[in-house]
Amino acid sequence: MSDGTQGGQQPQEPVRKTPEPSGVDLARQALAAAREQARARGNAAQGKKRQQQPGLRSGARADGRDPMPLMAALDRLRTERGWEMPMAVAGVMERWPEIVGQDIAAHCVPDRYDDRELVVRCDSSAWAAQLKLLAPQLVARLNADLGQGTVRLIKVHGPGGGPKRYGAWRAPGSTGPGDTYG
Repeated sequence: MSDGTQGGQQPQEPVRKTPEPSGVDLARQALAAAREQARARGNAAQGKKRQQQPGLRSGARADGRDPMPLMAALDRLRTERGWEMPMAVAGVMERWPEIVGQDIAAHCVPDRYDDRELVVRCDSSAWAAQLKLLAPQLVARLNADLGQGTVRLIKVHGPGGGPKRYGAWRAPGSTGPGDTYG
């Protein structure tokens, strides 16, 4: 039996090798993988959109990032920074004639506000004495207008209450900046 095989071995079929993928095939595989990943990301994003918090969306509805009117922005800033009391006292300085009356306002003006004490300067000692008598009623009226505890005390200074002393660094015995000029 001689069929061309030796020793009873069967004839070997040629081994078929899969062809190496070409550049076009690799590109198609990469594109298909990228599409699948994008589809998976899109599905995950759709799930997250439904779970978003209501304040963190964008669109036609109002949220914290929208522009606001100027007065609302100033009120918000005043509240956040704790400027309510200084701004209220500044309002008192502007409305002084309304609060105390025209005749007192003509002779006494608020000078400054420090540590819940309002300092008022009068143009005569008679008006200073009159304002000292009216101080408890003025404190009550100011606290009713500004809020309880805003003004604790009104200090009244008469005319020529001494020079204004600016800062803590002064020469001992000096009377102010005029002492160096003569």
